[in-house]
Amino acid sequence: MNSLIHIDHIDVPPLPVQKSEPYYLIWIFDGDSIFSVDFTEYRCKGKNLLFLSPFQLLKWSAIRAEKIDVIRFHGDFYCIEYHKEEVACNGILFNNIYQQPFVSVSENVFEEVKSIVAKIGDLSRSRKKYDVSILRTYLQLILALCSKEKQVDPEFIKRNRPSNDPILDFQDLLNEHFIESRSVSFYAAYYGLSVDTFSKKVMRYFGKRPSKLIQERLILEAKRLLHLSRKSIKEIATELHIDDEFYFSRYFKKEVGVSPKKFRETVGISIVAK
Repeated sequence: MNSLIHIDHIDVPPLPVQKSEPYYLIWIFDGDSIFSVDFTEYRCKGKNLLFLSPFQLLKWSAIRAEKIDVIRFHGDFYCIEYHKEEVACNGILFNNIYQQPFVSVSENVFEEVKSIVAKIGDLSRSRKKYDVSILRTYLQLILALCSKEKQVDPEFIKRNRPSNDPILDFQDLLNEHFIESRSVSFYAAYYGLSVDTFSKKVMRYFGKRPSKLIQERLILEAKRLLHLSRKSIKEIATELHIDDEFYFSRYFKKEVGVSPKKFRETVGISIVAK
């Protein structure tokens, strides 16, 4: 079981290797950084934690940190959906396409996380079965601390506070209509805007083009159904209003890097589905 959670310590430079994995990842670093997640670029300073869901693509462009700690854990070890009552991290730390995937933390929180990481590293090398519950508790504590920090982060608050600009409701609109409506013009028309004006507004508020958000929302739902249900790939394609199962598989592989079948085999089917 302990092989399903692992701590890596990466010395930089050189830049960390770009790759895609079937694990949830938490990158812990201190220093000015530039990186992209699924081809969207982000910049951050100071002490940060970066959260990646399985098969998200991370590429580092620059980082001044001396060392990076990375927690890798599989959904079979800790299911973020199953534990959503204890830690509200799904949609906040992970699987949040509308906001930046990292959170800046205070020195006190950063040092507390680092101390827990050290404990995980020591305990994960143990062969004792009863240590597994302690490892899960340590991981859950990190997720709870970071989820709390994310929800008081100025960027998070800005995106979630009431505003006179109706474009901030685009997240809810997209969540409601992304299956049947994948045209940017549909959403632009809803707000009575031209496609160009609408796209600029969405880019300003969400940091991504609306076409990319539509695409990411579809892929996020496909991943969710593959992980949280036992529906066949054909059934999932149909549910997503994609008539051709093989087209869906090709599209998913192009965007994620692996086929739906491979994604399900490596990420697994959640305990929620079981």
